Amino acid sequence: MSLLPGLLDDQTVFGRFERTAKRFPERPFLVVLPETAQAYGVAAGEIGYGEALRQVRALADAYRAAGYGAGHRVGLLLQNRPDFVFHWFALNSLGVSIVPINPDLRAAELEYLVAHSQMLLAVAIAERVDDLREAAAAAGAALQIMAPDATPPAALRPAGASVNLSRDSECALLYTSGTTGKPKGCVLDNTYFLLAGEWYATVGGLCTLNVDPPERMLTPLPLFHMNAMAYSLLAMVTVGGAIAVLDRFHPRSWWQSVKTFDATIVHYLGVMPAMLMAAPESSSDKAHHVRFGFGAGVDRGLHGPFEERFGFPLLEAWAMTETGAGAVIIASEEPRQIGTNCFGKPKPRVEVRIVGDAGSEARTDEPGELLVRYAGSDAHKGFFREYLKDAEATAAAWQGGWFHTGDVVSRDRDGQLHFVDRKKNVIRRSGENIAAIEVENVLARHPAVAQVAVAPTPDPVRGEEVVALIVAKEADGGPLLAEEIVRYCLTRLAYYKAPGYVAFVEKIPLTSTEKIQRGALKAAVETALAEGRAIDTCGLKKRTA
Repeated sequence: MSLLPGLLDDQTVFGRFERTAKRFPERPFLVVLPETAQAYGVAAGEIGYGEALRQVRALADAYRAAGYGAGHRVGLLLQNRPDFVFHWFALNSLGVSIVPINPDLRAAELEYLVAHSQMLLAVAIAERVDDLREAAAAAGAALQIMAPDATPPAALRPAGASVNLSRDSECALLYTSGTTGKPKGCVLDNTYFLLAGEWYATVGGLCTLNVDPPERMLTPLPLFHMNAMAYSLLAMVTVGGAIAVLDRFHPRSWWQSVKTFDATIVHYLGVMPAMLMAAPESSSDKAHHVRFGFGAGVDRGLHGPFEERFGFPLLEAWAMTETGAGAVIIASEEPRQIGTNCFGKPKPRVEVRIVGDAGSEARTDEPGELLVRYAGSDAHKGFFREYLKDAEATAAAWQGGWFHTGDVVSRDRDGQLHFVDRKKNVIRRSGENIAAIEVENVLARHPAVAQVAVAPTPDPVRGEEVVALIVAKEADGGPLLAEEIVRYCLTRLAYYKAPGYVAFVEKIPLTSTEKIQRGALKAAVETALAEGRAIDTCGLKKRTA
């Protein structure tokens, strides 16, 4: 579709939402399905654009009266509730930047996030208020905490001087796993989100969005990640569509949710098609109105069979928190090379280089690191602005005027890109990026651990699972010690980061400079699993509130 009149004049996320709400006040905007309503204890049903605008404006008035404005950051720990959207849009209208908080984060992670972001208020579900309060105290940070339906407390410090909000104004601070062990805070402006909606509305091909009849998008992905925030939500706001954000992915009731909502678009992660294909075939497998799925990481062997069975294409895409819509690539045009790791051909607005280890351009079909930038005079357009308080890492990421993704890809003779591997030492479990060194740093603090190294192992459902090789200080470890160490880890890190397997070993493969040999480590992990020496601790990994 071509963009609706005036959209390119929008300066803020709230401005885009307000424009759409005035144009389509009677259209449904947020839809809470019964299963999500039951999980959260909220009302099921549709919230129209006009009603949503009324609630957002009321919240904005309350925040304004309490002194919130430009220069402030407010954390949102609200899961996938409508409250997340209402508070974000209200705060955005005042120039306040939000810090989305993963509800699975635990003590050490929350302490870092609160201190590093310098948020002065957190809006949180009741179950996590005490955790945030304790994290702030441990970090020595001044932080007020409120429930989503409470009156905002007076701001702890004055807002910045009144300025005209623009596309360059800070909109959000999203944290992404860093290979140094500390998550990096990506500063994102309004352009980042507005361009995501504009990109989705105009990319075309199999990924075409309609304004009339309005689209109905179903996503189980978390609102604290860029996919649901920037693409799902802003895409629907841009075209006046409805969105149902599930509390999480429920494989047994997924198709019922699709049909109850009458979804025309679904978003997915690679783990989802595998689970859905494991269910018995049914004569109603194609009894829906879904036109396409948008996602990444589908198993190559399941891609074609899934489309044949359920009757719609899974469009594989590539992007990062840092790149946003400045460099998103999607296989939305035929031929899509189903059954490969192909994620499409870059559009003219995205410039791409593939560079080998020696820094030279990779040849056709030769793997190399993917470097990207926005075409034209502003290479950073749509990308993150910077890593908060880390100018060195920001400069390194943009070395030579290109953003270095850390992903290894190849380009075939037709210009299609194929994902090969991750250059960085990152484990990807069910769509979550896990920095191995972060897990290692926590495990190393356990009094029984002399040395530890963490690596991934393939998992047929979750993509990868975390494996820890541990040298114990005392005698050989066993299941009881493995359980004790994993439970310790679970008090400090999100459940998905904890080891799913623990193997006690005599030594960790190290280089001559005492650094972990990552290649040899993966081989050691494979050996430990193959020989049955790895203790299965997956059952201990439980999601929190």
